[in-house]
Amino acid sequence: MKSAYHVLGIGNAIVDVLSRTDEAFLGQHGLVKGSMMLIDEERAESLYDAMGPAIEVSGGSCGNTMAGIASFGGKGAYIGKVRDDQLGTVFGHDLKSIGVAFDTPKAKDGPSTARCLILITPDAQRTMNTYLGACTGLGPSDIDAALVGASAVTYVEGYLWDAPAAKQAVLKAFEAAHAQDRLVSITLSDSFCVHRYRDEFRDLVRNKIDILFGNEAEIKALYEVESFDEAMEAVRREARIAVLTRSEKGSVVVKGSETWAVPASPATRIVDTTGAGDLYAAGFLFGFTHGKPLAECARLGGVAAAEVISHVGARPEQALRELI
Repeated sequence: MKSAYHVLGIGNAIVDVLSRTDEAFLGQHGLVKGSMMLIDEERAESLYDAMGPAIEVSGGSCGNTMAGIASFGGKGAYIGKVRDDQLGTVFGHDLKSIGVAFDTPKAKDGPSTARCLILITPDAQRTMNTYLGACTGLGPSDIDAALVGASAVTYVEGYLWDAPAAKQAVLKAFEAAHAQDRLVSITLSDSFCVHRYRDEFRDLVRNKIDILFGNEAEIKALYEVESFDEAMEAVRREARIAVLTRSEKGSVVVKGSETWAVPASPATRIVDTTGAGDLYAAGFLFGFTHGKPLAECARLGGVAAAEVISHVGARPEQALRELI
């Protein structure tokens, strides 16, 4: 069945504010290194004021994935909510300029466009503080069933479960996709997110999801086990296709009784790990929607992840299509 878009992404439309810092700053502000914390507007303002020099780039987990799909030469569309403010304009411009269709109506009132304050320590770890703002306004009315039907795979981020209306929007999209013989995919996003919604995520994996993405910490959290091997066997029993990333150990894809272990692509250098999982998903989904074998999909994911961790920022700087 031919589709106008390879992947439709639904996510939190967020502008990233990235700044280099040290461990002392994290301690001083009560931040847990490597975590993603939700913050309110007041906390966002005070942290922003305390941060050092920063660069602003459009982000959001799923937005980064869509940027990766476009960089490979894939056709992508995106649904996410911004406010009609400066950051909202920046976000929309950045997606459209790389060829991703983005037509979700902007909010005329209510909270400002979301931002994520990302603090990068010398070990390349990122600590994220997210003000969801306008994202929380995403709801079922923003889901265009025709757009879902025109996309081979609808891909969403687990973070959307933090906003009840956004969760309903995702469930509506999943129903529309399956009604039109399309596939759906989710990334678990963050082990803290998994702890918050474990039962719901397990239910999705069993009953709704065609392709599940998760890293080692997330998949162990989902099945409440100590080892990766236990988590892998648990997800094998429940998921149709599970794609599990393990940083420098590469990734593992499981489908039924089959397993593909694919080594990580060598990174020229590791500067900032922001977006590694997002870009891995981009490579995998690009391969998948172009009929590649699952091991090759995983290899493409590794290529994209290696590119994005070689510089600051969560979107590719080099055209990914040139690296394959």
